[in-house]
Amino acid sequence: MSTKVDDVSAPVDGERSRAASARSMLLTILGEFVHTRDGSAWTGTLVAALGALGVEEKSARQTIARTASQGIIESERHGRRVRWQLTDTGRALLAEGTERIYSFLRSRRTWDGQWLVVAAAVPESQRSTRHKLRTRLTWLGLGCPTPGMWIIPDADKEDEVQGALSDLDLADRAFAWVGRRAAGTDPASLIDAAWDLAEVRTRYQEFAADFTDRSVDDDTAAFAAQVELIQAWRSFPFIDPDLPAELLPPDWPGPAAATLFHTRRDRWHRRAQREWDRMEQAAGERT
Repeated sequence: MSTKVDDVSAPVDGERSRAASARSMLLTILGEFVHTRDGSAWTGTLVAALGALGVEEKSARQTIARTASQGIIESERHGRRVRWQLTDTGRALLAEGTERIYSFLRSRRTWDGQWLVVAAAVPESQRSTRHKLRTRLTWLGLGCPTPGMWIIPDADKEDEVQGALSDLDLADRAFAWVGRRAAGTDPASLIDAAWDLAEVRTRYQEFAADFTDRSVDDDTAAFAAQVELIQAWRSFPFIDPDLPAELLPPDWPGPAAATLFHTRRDRWHRRAQREWDRMEQAAGERT
């Protein structure tokens, strides 16, 4: 994970995939239940929280250790027990991620017809830089209609894009400009080349199917449901460019999915927090 955005990589089979999933769930737990409070939690609390989501204790402890090795949390010993604190890097990371997740699709965008276009060709030999560039620009909502070119119908992203290019030492090799599309350019074709909106639509439909009728019977179920809800929702800022309504079909499912996300989160939040308090108290009472 970079200090700017979540690390979104291609799915990996087997043990690496399970480890990535556990790590992702831990980050969600840290963001939702630790960052919003005093920024710390017992080892036992984190293990129990991951256990409620189907992660075995050994894997949970390995996930905590890996997350610490990435500088997101650090340990503080209390006798025989260990309490984990968010580092400054961890706090900044979770603050940015939380803001993006909860603000995504919250308000209707206005559009002045301007596009931001970025030309940034990175040689095949610099694969790490290419991956980081793709991750950063995708997080900002840009699409890639042709190799080396990135676009977004949002000129206000210019400073953030320039910041990403500077961070990756690409400022002297990349070019960006703002303008309107030329007459004769089909915006629908441009959008189809830059983003897979059919896949995004399918993902929104799956999200609605998973959570529209989901109910919880107790605090433990509410905790698991809330984490799984956020886990499912947090991918959308990466895959949905949040295009202006003028560029989307009238039946676009994004706004309805956003309403569902916030409604369900509000419904489960109090019970999920109560379950977190129970796990914290139980872990704190162990000798």
